[in-house]
Amino acid sequence: MVSLERRPLIIGHRGASGYRPEHTASAYRLACEMGADLVEPDIVATRDGVLVVRHENEISGTTDVADRPEFADRRTTKTVDGERLTGWFTEDFTWDELAVLGSRERLPQVRPDNTVFDGAEGILRLRDVLAIVDAHSAESGRDIGVVVEVKHARFYEDRGIDLAEILCAELAACGWADRADVLVIESFELGVLDRLRAAEVQAAFVFLAERFGSPADEPVGEAPPRSYAWYRSDAGLDLLAGRVDGISVAKANLLRVGVLGQALGPTNLVERAHARGLRVFTWTLRPENRFLNRAFRSHAQRTGEEPEATAQWGDWLAEFSMIASSGVDGVFVDHPDLGVAMRDGAVA
Repeated sequence: MVSLERRPLIIGHRGASGYRPEHTASAYRLACEMGADLVEPDIVATRDGVLVVRHENEISGTTDVADRPEFADRRTTKTVDGERLTGWFTEDFTWDELAVLGSRERLPQVRPDNTVFDGAEGILRLRDVLAIVDAHSAESGRDIGVVVEVKHARFYEDRGIDLAEILCAELAACGWADRADVLVIESFELGVLDRLRAAEVQAAFVFLAERFGSPADEPVGEAPPRSYAWYRSDAGLDLLAGRVDGISVAKANLLRVGVLGQALGPTNLVERAHARGLRVFTWTLRPENRFLNRAFRSHAQRTGEEPEATAQWGDWLAEFSMIASSGVDGVFVDHPDLGVAMRDGAVA
């Protein structure tokens, strides 16, 4: 696992995506400047096998592709991990084509200030993010890690694109093949993590577990697929303990709630995982009312008096602190400065 010692580790979720459009160069630089211990790029692939950094392979919500008449004929409908989506998909473009697109704020109603940066920056490749981290680490003298999330591995594999093989080559080309102390690879699918470990990639491996549903690569047969909830059970954690180094869960899985949905304290998930030698990460800590447990929202949002208050900040420090009290090893945050302030006690 990453050797950085402070706990919980503060992970810049898609960079500092609370302050800049996600997965942009400025978002990653800002996350490093704000003291993030690691940053998290999601990777998907182009038609010509380039790893690009996007949260999803459907990109109409985070780029200006829909405004580009030359790409109008690329709009299509696909089923990705069981979800039917219509839009533009990275695997239908070459890297050179994607390189002309501009990035956009994914949550303009919640983060309108970020929209002033729309179109100012393009899409990044994984190698671009690794270069940003290398440059900042060299300038600051502070090691910064990277959490690479592999997206839709089974979907791509069915289309002849092996993300594990491409990632191995990319890490080697960028000088990250032997950086186990600062490299984490995670996925919602165990199969791709198994292949990367078998290829002797030097990294910590973390299994992502959604709140609901099952992994896209769960075997389909006579027995029902194992759910993400099962993987959080004692039996599931036992299986994971011999297969990965950690598990990453939604923050709701670390909060006990009352009958009205208000957080009462941490669950025992971290304790159970630690007893099996597994580290635990959680996502995503955000200060806006829309994302906070109802116990920590501002009064107007709790009572429903001001619907627009969803974009306002509630008592984020109380929620962040409750989650940290679970003993969690790392937290994904959109605002790295808030995560660092919470952990280091720098908030009055």
